[in-house]
Amino acid sequence: MTGILYHGQPNGPSFTVLAAAFEKGVDLDLRAIDLVAGERHSTALPHPIEVDQSIEGEGPVLIVGDAAMTDSVFLACYLDEVGSGPAIRPADPYARWQMMAWCRYVIERVAPAAAALGNAAAPPASVPAGIASADLAARWSQAVEGKVDEAQLADSRTKIAQAVEKLEAQLADGRDWLMGDFTIADLETHAWLAGMRGLVPEAFAAAPLTDAWEARLRARPAVAQALGLATVPEPEAIWAIGPEINRWG
Repeated sequence: MTGILYHGQPNGPSFTVLAAAFEKGVDLDLRAIDLVAGERHSTALPHPIEVDQSIEGEGPVLIVGDAAMTDSVFLACYLDEVGSGPAIRPADPYARWQMMAWCRYVIERVAPAAAALGNAAAPPASVPAGIASADLAARWSQAVEGKVDEAQLADSRTKIAQAVEKLEAQLADGRDWLMGDFTIADLETHAWLAGMRGLVPEAFAAAPLTDAWEARLRARPAVAQALGLATVPEPEAIWAIGPEINRWG
């Protein structure tokens, strides 16, 4: 397969897709862009509705032929289908459901909380031109203007702590990976939690199983290759505008 992957620093959704591509041995034309500066809205990139209205926020964009795709978990699923490396999704239907249910939890609960905390700690400098989504433009404006909802941030910290508790419970039976075998769930979970150690340290204060899991993950060659694309000392501290926090809590 040939394709172009526009990606940011190896944190959040860009990490998931980069690591998945390397795990699967997919040869892509990797093009780094500054997601925090809004470069995804450049006229140099295709802007179909699937990209402009992505619920993920400022994530990577994969171009294959005339198609432009986004949203990290679904891109990782696509790469799993087209790549030649070992599968990163379970073959068993129930196990695959478990993995996707876990990923949905990360997408809907953990990712918005992490992005909110990351943007509050390091807000972007300005709102880029060309944002098609009104919801995304509003989140950019709020972040740039420093309009921080303290109750929302407190709730976000709670969600990060709950996510770590969920990891500890999942790993308590001695398994190495969240689904037993290594899957996209491990990549997506790490993508959003890695940067939370510095922002919500109390959530990780007593999480030895999570610590060991992260060490195993970082030791994987594909993960090390993805992290090696960083152009800053701490890529986990670089946050673009992420998914919207669910209005229902």
